[in-house]
Amino acid sequence: MKLEPSSESSTDSPLTRRAAIGCLTAAALTATCRRSTAAPTPRRNLLFIAIDDLNDWIGCLNGHPGVITPNLDRLARRGTLFTSAHCAAPVCNPSRTALMYGKRPSTSGVYTNAQPHRRSSVLENAATLPMHFMENGYRAVGGGKIFHEAYPDPRSWHDYFPAQSRTKPPDPQPERKPLNGIPNAANFDWGGIPNSEKEMGDYKVVDWASAELSKSQDKPFFLACGIWKPHLPWYIPQKYIDMYPLDKITLPQVKDDDLDDIPPIGRQMAITNSRDHERVKKYKQWESGVRSYLAAITFADAQVGRVLDALDAGPHAKNTNIVLWSDHGWHLGEKLHWRKFSLWERSTRNVLMISAPGLGKAGTRCDRTVSLLDVYPTLTEMFALPRREGLDGRSLMPLLKNPSARWDHPAITTYLRGNHAVRDAHWRYIRYNDGTEELYDRDQDPNEWTNIAAHPTAQKAKQRLARYLPPTDAPDVARDQPAPEGEAA
Repeated sequence: MKLEPSSESSTDSPLTRRAAIGCLTAAALTATCRRSTAAPTPRRNLLFIAIDDLNDWIGCLNGHPGVITPNLDRLARRGTLFTSAHCAAPVCNPSRTALMYGKRPSTSGVYTNAQPHRRSSVLENAATLPMHFMENGYRAVGGGKIFHEAYPDPRSWHDYFPAQSRTKPPDPQPERKPLNGIPNAANFDWGGIPNSEKEMGDYKVVDWASAELSKSQDKPFFLACGIWKPHLPWYIPQKYIDMYPLDKITLPQVKDDDLDDIPPIGRQMAITNSRDHERVKKYKQWESGVRSYLAAITFADAQVGRVLDALDAGPHAKNTNIVLWSDHGWHLGEKLHWRKFSLWERSTRNVLMISAPGLGKAGTRCDRTVSLLDVYPTLTEMFALPRREGLDGRSLMPLLKNPSARWDHPAITTYLRGNHAVRDAHWRYIRYNDGTEELYDRDQDPNEWTNIAAHPTAQKAKQRLARYLPPTDAPDVARDQPAPEGEAA
């Protein structure tokens, strides 16, 4: 029997359609299988560089005439330089604790160098930034000063150099002390030493970091490299001192009656170290001190350069983001004050750079006022890690994508319990724990020489800025030692 052809065309028959659908489904499944078996995109690594006691005296911030910082400047050209970054506290331990936990001092109760951060009820079981990376599959290793040296927090690292309980190898010491001729000044000393830079602790830390960067890694890594200088004492290999002829040194601008309009608490913070300024002048060591600080910066800059060179020469050059930060600023006579330990600009302003290829434009400058508290949430978002609740900072990702983006978040700095500074793009407002105040118009008074807190026209600005003060001040964490030298009690 002869079969008659269907009235439907062969291309429109149900059988043909089912066959076509089957072919398309098989093709789709094949493509899916191909995608699922393809190698996943490797997760990016993080190189996390910290520098101790570095203020804004670097070339890319136009911080001081003649400063030599070619490597910090080249890193700034690779990413985003935040030109108005500020610490959460003008002291090593609370500043680093705040950054590493994402919690401000008024939340944790860690206000001084002598307070173990794990003794805080808020922080005792909290995940630090490297722990957050560890929990999400990263190998976290560190060397040098990341946490304050007294409290290195071994649980935050898979491995640490030179040891989990020691942050760096020792530096060579001069045969006689003091080098600067100022008696009874402890580590408030400086000068050139004949040793090779290879003998310096920071150089050995960078040797370790460079070796890590040269290795192939089974996991993505969080690699922290902490550089100690320009922390005191400024015993620096002589070749760096020689880069700054003494007769070419520019001293900071100083107003002899600068503390006359400061409330008693603020004046006491400065007076705690005013003996430094008096002694520096008495023994004619101001130019020498500035020179030694600049030399220490250039030495630290050279170590940054060695880390960058190692990264660029190794297998991770194209797959590593970089964050570089300093923990706070430093006075060299401004407001008749040396060291940090104050709520003025010289103490609170620090260095912050982020290089994340593919995110924003290289060589970008962002002038928004930001905080080191923002580093934790920024890296969490940048590396697509689970969000950590309860952090006090905000992600800087909007500014990394667009440095001119709206940003209505002043930086808050705390020194000792109940004393805070609020810094926005225009103003610095300080309120001490007895209610006394300072207010500076940064546009008109960049040296913060004139406290206008009592001026009638300043009241609206004060009221607006006061809204950003921490609502509570956590009780002090119990100290395990007396206040360190130079730190107000």
